[in-house]
Amino acid sequence: MKLVRLALAVATASAFAGCATDSSQSTNSSASAQPAARSAASSAPAPAPDSARDITIGSGSGSMRTAPMMRSVYYAYDQSDITPESRKVIEANAEYLRQNPKVKVIVEGNADERGSAEYNVALGQRRADGVSKIMTLLGINSDRIESVSLGKEKPKVIGHDESAWSQNRRSDIVFR
Repeated sequence: MKLVRLALAVATASAFAGCATDSSQSTNSSASAQPAARSAASSAPAPAPDSARDITIGSGSGSMRTAPMMRSVYYAYDQSDITPESRKVIEANAEYLRQNPKVKVIVEGNADERGSAEYNVALGQRRADGVSKIMTLLGINSDRIESVSLGKEKPKVIGHDESAWSQNRRSDIVFR
C-alpha cells in the first residue's frame, strides 16, 4: 500500500501543467504563451457539483456493485494538475472498477471555450491522461481505460463567464 501511495504522490507531483494561448492569437503562436491577464476567480477549480451519493447499476442477483455518483474531475484554469479533492473522486471510481472487473472506462478530457481548438484538444488529452495514469497506479489494468480529449467541443454548461468555464474544465469518467 505504501508503494501505491508513493507512486500516486510521484504521479501527482509530475502531473502535466498546461499553458493556454489567448483565443485572439493566431494558431501559429507558441503554445506556451500566457494570456495577458487572469482573474483570481479563474485560478481555482470548480467545486464538484455532483452528488456524493452512490448508485447501484442493475437489479437483483445480477446487479453490479455500487458506482460512485461523482465522476467528474475539475481543474483550475489552464491546468491539468489533480487536486486532493479530485484524487478522492478518482480513487472511488478505481475502487468501483476493482470490484467490477468486467467494466471498462473512458476518461473524457474537456476544456473551456477559451484558447484555440488545437490547444484545448491537447489540454483535454493531458487531463484525461492524468486521470488514467492515477487509475493505473491504483491497480486498474490500462487495457480497461481509454483516454480521449473532447477539447472544448462538449461543454457541460453553456455560458461565457467563470461559472460556466469552471464546470467545463473537467475530465469525465464514463463506464462502459
